[in-house]
Amino acid sequence: MKRPVLDSMLLASTDPDRLRDWYAAVLDPAGNETMDNYRVLRFGTFYLMIDRRDDVGSEASDPTRVILNFDVGDARAVSARMDEVGTAWVSPLEDRDGSLFATAQDPDGNYVQIIQLSEEHLAAMESGEAPVS
Repeated sequence: MKRPVLDSMLLASTDPDRLRDWYAAVLDPAGNETMDNYRVLRFGTFYLMIDRRDDVGSEASDPTRVILNFDVGDARAVSARMDEVGTAWVSPLEDRDGSLFATAQDPDGNYVQIIQLSEEHLAAMESGEAPVS
């Protein structure tokens, strides 16, 4: 029996084009398509599907409920692109024992975290051990 695989997320918005354009500009998805009424962005094997909904507010009412985590190769470059488009920061880019983390808000107010793990932290995660600080 096939085990479940989480491969996509539906993000509702009153302005899906604006939201799609922001994600495409700052995170450079591998795919950026429109299928029916959905804007579909591919990040690795994960799809972020953005849909227009009239039953949601123009801003996320509880942005900490779901935080989108993006593993990035160059957190400083992504952070700079976010700055260029006027992104609001919840927590600016910071170095945590060699790994880089930042939390921003997309145009609808959803929290988006960028993470660049150090080689040490990646190796510790793969081995199942806690990283050495």
